[in-house]
Amino acid sequence: MSTTVQQAIAALPLPEGWRWRVDCRPQRRTLGIEVTPDGEVVFAVPVNADPRAVAGAVRPRLPRLADEVRRRTARPGEPVKELVAGSSFAYLGRRYRLKLVPIGPLPRVRLRAGWLELPEPSSPAAGAASLADWYSERGRRWLAARTDAVETRIGVRSAEVTVGDLGVRWGSCSASGFIVLHWAVMQLSPDLVDYVLVHELCHLKEPGHGPAFRREMTLALPDFDRRERWFEKEEPFLWRGGVR
Repeated sequence: MSTTVQQAIAALPLPEGWRWRVDCRPQRRTLGIEVTPDGEVVFAVPVNADPRAVAGAVRPRLPRLADEVRRRTARPGEPVKELVAGSSFAYLGRRYRLKLVPIGPLPRVRLRAGWLELPEPSSPAAGAASLADWYSERGRRWLAARTDAVETRIGVRSAEVTVGDLGVRWGSCSASGFIVLHWAVMQLSPDLVDYVLVHELCHLKEPGHGPAFRREMTLALPDFDRRERWFEKEEPFLWRGGVR
């Protein structure tokens, strides 16, 4: 089936130079379209997808997809940080300077007196892992206090909302209702963390990114368009653990 769907999409007036692929996903019920951070377009389809229906759904979305691909391919390289005293790190939209501290009996990253304290790591990679763990832990606690109210507003109930490392993705929602946000999202302001959370929760109603999904997003966030543009401006600069 994926070959037939691929042929149907290939017959569309796709912009020259596009990198794209078709993924058959048994858990999907409808078409899903994703643009990866490096500009590849992924068409996620059910195993029994009708090629003509998929092509018909993709065609009107091509202009918006082309804009997104251009934006992604023009983005700067992934941020890389040096773990030295005074380096700047964001948490919930505020900036904190890094302070390297001696390793104590309970070594842990913490915010203290306006500084982000990091016990002296054995290597840059170890320090990055400690900071990622800190973002994940703080993120889980912040979301635990926030999610119930957001779910009530949308009218959904997830199985669990947690924080982890999703690689190039900022959020994920499984068919069974488990939602994960990338720990790097916790660098954003609360309004933008809410935007990512609402995005994934709305997938519990609408698995794709079409007009129905955007209607759900607008119902949940009346200023959805503003937050979407704001997120698109901020997300290329989120630190995802790269160090030197």
